[in-house]
Parts: sequence; structure tokens; C-alpha cells
Amino acid sequence: MTFEFSHDHVGITVTQEDLEATIAWYSRNLGFAVERRFESHGTAFVFLTAGDVKIELLAGASGRERALTDNVLTSMDPARLHHFCLTVADLDAAMARLLELDVPLIGGPMEVPDTGQRIAFITDNVGTIIELSASGTGVSGRRTQP
Repeated sequence: MTFEFSHDHVGITVTQEDLEATIAWYSRNLGFAVERRFESHGTAFVFLTAGDVKIELLAGASGRERALTDNVLTSMDPARLHHFCLTVADLDAAMARLLELDVPLIGGPMEVPDTGQRIAFITDNVGTIIELSASGTGVSGRRTQP
């Protein structure tokens, strides 16, 4: 049996103390809006959307602190999700705007010849690594038609 998948969302855990700041960070810096918000089983759930992209923030009891990273190449930890990727129409324009907003750049922009992609990495306010990928490139290494 094979499965037919489509992507629904990425879940990011935050502390109760960081929840509002994280909502504000994604809204201000990446243009996400709150789609739905509710509490269940002692956890606050907030769904943020931008176009077809959905992020679920989960805020339960305060937990362990995670060290922020400033370099994508030294951030590999096999015990957690490393990053999620968002495609942007113009990587240079996106990076310029994010740098104006003081969003930390932790890698790139760089070319990845083996995948034919141009990418960069940033972190959100709680240290979640976000890859930004230029649209119009594919794994063949050739530019795709818009």
C-alpha cells in the first residue's frame, strides 16, 4: 500500500511566556495571520497562515530552554526537527527586508548545485530555524518556468 500525502502544517512548541511574542514575530516579519486559536488539555494552540502555509504554535507549561543558534552549519542536532522551508519569489528582496527588520541570518544566501536551489537560513524569536528557498529553481538544477 502506498500513501498519498499533502503537507498540512509545521508544529512549533513555545513556552506560554513566548507565545504572544512568537505570534507577533511571524506576523511582523513573515506576514502570517492568526487563523484559529484555542486551548485544550492545558495547551494553547494557535494556527498561523500565510497563503497555503500553516504553522501551529503549541504553548504548554514552561519547558527547558533551547540555545539559540547563529550558524546553520553548527546547528545539527539529531534529536529534533532541524528546520522547515518556505519558498519566496525573490530571495534577495526577502533577505534585504528581513535584515532591515533585524531578523538574524544564520546561513547563506548560498547556491546548492546538487539540488539547483538558492537558499538562506534565518531564525525566529525562539530559535526555530527557517530555510528560505528561491522559487523558480528545482532539483534538476535548471530554472523552472514561472
